[in-house]
Amino acid sequence: MQKKRIITITGLPGSGKSSTADGVARNLDYRRFSSGDFWRHIAQEKGLSVEELNKEAESDPSIDTLVDDAVRRAGEEEDLVIDSRLAFHWIPDSFKVFLKIDTKTAAERAFAHMQESGRVSQSATSVEEAYEKALMRIESEAKRYQGLYGVSYLEESNYDLVVDSTRSDLEKVIRIVTEKYREWIRE
Repeated sequence: MQKKRIITITGLPGSGKSSTADGVARNLDYRRFSSGDFWRHIAQEKGLSVEELNKEAESDPSIDTLVDDAVRRAGEEEDLVIDSRLAFHWIPDSFKVFLKIDTKTAAERAFAHMQESGRVSQSATSVEEAYEKALMRIESEAKRYQGLYGVSYLEESNYDLVVDSTRSDLEKVIRIVTEKYREWIRE
């Protein structure tokens, strides 16, 4: 398989996909595409939370199709970092990264991020609520992607690199992904 100069990053909610993708793109002087930002934009346009949009997508596959089509189009380019649940599937010749994290830690990070950024499409009043919403989101996405495409984004064997971001700071995760990508692209 010919390698594309594209890095696809996925992982659990709160694992640092967006921040890692931003840092890796900056290190490599690559462009960046976020299907999560696109998803939040759709939710905001519909006046829904991310969780509500996930629920709606369970009965309306056109929502996932809209996002997946945008990811596939992005995959036609090069020198790109994409954070997306399924980009690894749509762009199989990319360098595929999975960020795993302890779900409690992820909920703490996500809640802190919601408090800092005030995301319109995501909210929680406590870490516990953020944790419950993250579990619902993981379950909804896993069910939809399995049903639509027969794919599990949680299966670590799908990836070229798996990084546990639970105890690693962001700069370390960015450094690991950047270094491993450079090795991979030279092979």
